[in-house]
Amino acid sequence: MICDYVGLTRFIPKSKQAIPITLMQIGVDSFAALFPDPATGVALSPATRMRNLLEEVEHADQVGLDVFGIGEHHRREFLDSAPAIILAAAASRTRHIRLSSAVTVLGSDDPVRVFQNFATLDLLSLGRAEIVVGRGSFIEAFPLFGLDVNNYDDLFAEKLDLLLKIRDSVQVHWSGTYRAPLTGQGVYPRPMQKRLPIWLGVGGTPESFARAGTLGLPLMVAIIGGEPHRFRPLIDLYREEGHRAGHPTAQLTVGIHSIGFLADITELAADDFYPGYAQTMTQIGKERGWPPTTRAQFDATRGPKGALLIGDAETVAKKILYLNEALGGISRITFQMSVSTLAHRKLMHAIEILGTQVAPILRKELTPIHKTYEQKTI
Repeated sequence: MICDYVGLTRFIPKSKQAIPITLMQIGVDSFAALFPDPATGVALSPATRMRNLLEEVEHADQVGLDVFGIGEHHRREFLDSAPAIILAAAASRTRHIRLSSAVTVLGSDDPVRVFQNFATLDLLSLGRAEIVVGRGSFIEAFPLFGLDVNNYDDLFAEKLDLLLKIRDSVQVHWSGTYRAPLTGQGVYPRPMQKRLPIWLGVGGTPESFARAGTLGLPLMVAIIGGEPHRFRPLIDLYREEGHRAGHPTAQLTVGIHSIGFLADITELAADDFYPGYAQTMTQIGKERGWPPTTRAQFDATRGPKGALLIGDAETVAKKILYLNEALGGISRITFQMSVSTLAHRKLMHAIEILGTQVAPILRKELTPIHKTYEQKTI
């Protein structure tokens, strides 16, 4: 099967043009989670978990994956409060893999420092740094840094505006409501890449998708439950707003962040992943008023049209191909495995399967092609 992305034709500007179809990037995201084993109640030491995490990034690089992302949280159960430092350590142990945040909680940080941190990472990694910025799904960072959570969205919008200006200009002239103005100060160092990649990470609000399209930023969509096809109207909105703002089709790329895990046998992957996953989701659910996670819910969500990417290589690859078609073409898929407590050797094996078995299937099925399309009437 060759995917020709016909679903994208409704977003192509008028007149015929050649559209390059690129390979899907495949990667892993981690929150450096430190959950206790659901069977024993025992957790790794923070130092051991961090050492294991760096080995996971190094292994992902060795098996040919494209990107590794580190999240940002300010909670006891996560060790990723300083993702740029973790990624800098990973940079010294890797050669090819791109190193990204997943996501940077921009509303509670300072855009100048965010840019400086990732520009430094870009220099250390010889041009492999990326930033995925988002509003974040937890709010602990706001009181921690003396910010009013009631300004959640306004803080993010203002700081994103400043971050993009810093990326585009060494000397910055800018003023806003929540931060002191910049009056031509230089922001250093500058990255090795001419334009440091900045993605916009989103959940499910139409405003976030529209904002990414208007700004012409690549989109990273967190789909961690339900049926992913329901996100298609929001992704369509992103592309429509992007074209309305004058951005080319090639610039409006979509990535998907999904919970997933792989093993040699699908049922083994599910049985290994479920206990830790249920523990984590039930714990978060208590904070948010959700009911406890059940095995029936888990099995339904890992079904053919559900959000969880769990199984053997063929099962997972087939599901990613379905996602690609259902969402009108995606450019990146990243696996979040660390929401479950798993033995390090099993995580390493899952990363190996992803790089040596799943990636080749997808690269064969999504062979780059060039075709000429004519715009259809929307």
